[in-house]
Amino acid sequence: MAEKTLADPGTLSFERAIEELESIVRRLEDGKVPLEESVAIYERGESLKRRCEELLRQAEARVDKITTDAAGNAVGTEPLDVP
Repeated sequence: MAEKTLADPGTLSFERAIEELESIVRRLEDGKVPLEESVAIYERGESLKRRCEELLRQAEARVDKITTDAAGNAVGTEPLDVP
């Protein structure tokens, strides 16, 4: 099998990283990948998983809950996890 140049996981969008990660999972579950290649794509999958977790943490930090006054007017924001 010819070597493909893979994008650095740190440069991938969440959607692209998830798509590639799902492809890796399918290949590993299929069980038809030679051992050495299985190890290599597993390592790639770990890198992609870390990238997805990083992007999710960043997105979560940006999500704010809009606060309103008694009349229902938006008056500011606060972190989403504040009750």
